[in-house]
Amino acid sequence: MRKLGALAAAVTMSAAALTACSGGDYCGELKAYATSAKNLDAKNTEQVGKALKDAEKVSKSAPSELKDDWATLISYAKKAQDAKGDTTKLAELGKSEGAKMGEASGAIAKHAKDTCKIDLENP
Repeated sequence: MRKLGALAAAVTMSAAALTACSGGDYCGELKAYATSAKNLDAKNTEQVGKALKDAEKVSKSAPSELKDDWATLISYAKKAQDAKGDTTKLAELGKSEGAKMGEASGAIAKHAKDTCKIDLENP
C-alpha cells in the first residue's frame, strides 16, 4: 500500500509542479494535469487514465530538459493503468520502477517550483 501512496504522490507532485511556468502553454497544461492528478487513487483506472491523458498533453509542451522525465512518468502511469487496480501489480511496479519514477517526479517538481513558481509538494 505504501507504493500506491508513492505513485499518487509522485503523480500529484509532477502535476502541480509545472502550473505557472513559462514556455508555450506548459504551465497552463501542467495546472490541468495537477488538477486531474490531485488525490489520485492508483487503483482507480478511470482516474489514472485521465491523469495519463493530461500528462501526455503536458509532455508535448514540456521544456526539452524535462522530456525524458515526462516520458518516465507517462510510462509508469501506463503501467499503472495496465494493472487495472490490482494492488499486487501496482506494488510490483512501485518496487521495480519507483526509484526511477521518484527521480523523474523530483526533476519535474523542481522545475515547476523554480520556473513556474508551483510547489508540487504542497499543491
